[in-house]
Amino acid sequence: MTAPNPTDHNQWYPFQNRPLPSAGDSANPAVIPLFDVAPLPKKARFVVVGAGVHGLSTAWHLAMMLEQSGKGSGSDVVLIDKQGPGAGATGLACGCIRNLYMTGPLHAILRESVAVWESDPVNFGFQQVGYVSVGEANQEEDYIHLHKSQNDQGYPSDLFLGKDAKAFLTAIWPDFKTDNCDVVLHEKPSGYAGTHMAVWGLDQKCRQWGVTRAYGPAVIGYDRTGGKVVNVVTDEGTVAVDEAVIVCAGAWMPDHWAWLGHGDTMDVTYPDGHQEKDTDVWTYWRLLEGEVYLPEGVDFRTADGKDSPVLHVELMNTPVNGDDGAEIKDHVYWYTRYAAERVGAPGLQGGTIPVKMGSKAALEPYGHLNDAYQADNWFADYYCATAGQLFGRFEGIRPYFKDRRNGGIGAFTPDNVPIFDWVGDNVWMNADSNHGFKMIGVGKLTAETLLSGKKREELVPFNLDRFRTGATFGDRNSNCPWV
Repeated sequence: MTAPNPTDHNQWYPFQNRPLPSAGDSANPAVIPLFDVAPLPKKARFVVVGAGVHGLSTAWHLAMMLEQSGKGSGSDVVLIDKQGPGAGATGLACGCIRNLYMTGPLHAILRESVAVWESDPVNFGFQQVGYVSVGEANQEEDYIHLHKSQNDQGYPSDLFLGKDAKAFLTAIWPDFKTDNCDVVLHEKPSGYAGTHMAVWGLDQKCRQWGVTRAYGPAVIGYDRTGGKVVNVVTDEGTVAVDEAVIVCAGAWMPDHWAWLGHGDTMDVTYPDGHQEKDTDVWTYWRLLEGEVYLPEGVDFRTADGKDSPVLHVELMNTPVNGDDGAEIKDHVYWYTRYAAERVGAPGLQGGTIPVKMGSKAALEPYGHLNDAYQADNWFADYYCATAGQLFGRFEGIRPYFKDRRNGGIGAFTPDNVPIFDWVGDNVWMNADSNHGFKMIGVGKLTAETLLSGKKREELVPFNLDRFRTGATFGDRNSNCPWV
């Protein structure tokens, strides 16, 4: 079997370089070397499509639970991906693991996900440093509600308002500038993970539990009888499906949605009763993320010398000005984490609000390979200016921005909240609306749902039927679709 990235080709390419593929190769590569890649089988009990975080986690948990319960083995599970693990958004993700959601039902998803991260933090590269979210007074009510929901769901966090918020920030970072910082949420279980390390760990879990990892074939359609998929069609042949297909296709989800017989638009009803006709089921957003080196003598540590929590700041009415005093943006939306494993040296990685594109996008080449999806020219100025506006230590950091390609796009649902549900008689879909990397636990919840025949309660709010019944999400006070 010839894998798309055989082991004699070092896919642990230096993070400093991100070399482009050779002429004619438009596919984004897997981010890890591939071992023991299997040929495509003729049939399978379960077929998982896509080797991002959801596909890898689902395949691993299915295989493990089948064997532990005596209901089967890892060989009952086939995982298909045309390139291999992490070739899509998972391999490019910033790696933040947080529960900052005004959509309350997501708090339980993150509770379950952190439990998976904690199950093997070494192999998943999980750094449980916490997560600090900062807002203006206009978000106080949201933060109070969010804090209560998190703690009610068993996800411990602390809330600080007014002077207490400012005191909390300067206790962690004495050089933090607290202008307009009126509310702070401190999530204790959160943190970040090295995305390539996490992909490696997940792939090895699949390998160890006997998943048939068919890396190389590209899924190009489904043979259906009514609402049931009988064959998964690839460019290397078909796989007959005995029990279920689990689609975890990330940015390619709209293609699979169409192959499964669904339309491009739907009528969407909201809780207040109003309805939006012919809404696009999928909308693409372009991500804005990047990295910056830390100058010699500058660190991102707390006052007591510890690794900093991941930091998220949204000041909806506070502008960001460049070195020349000109306004870059009329608001702050900025997140960052320590990211030496991605920068290749001591440094930060982070980003801001993605850019809405529309219902159509060219998916190949993906990510940093595509000229059309790179961060805008203003992004580096904005990211660095915001860093200096918030921290004394980061003033004048713009010359240290790492100039490299950082493109990526994601497919969002009508309310920008995931769909975790059956979308056919035997087809389950994990459509994460680009929330994905942090939600490693969705694979575990999916596996439990498939093997028990009963949907895990944490997944129930993310059903497809919510758009028809009026349970659509959308109550948020933020500039960003991820909140």
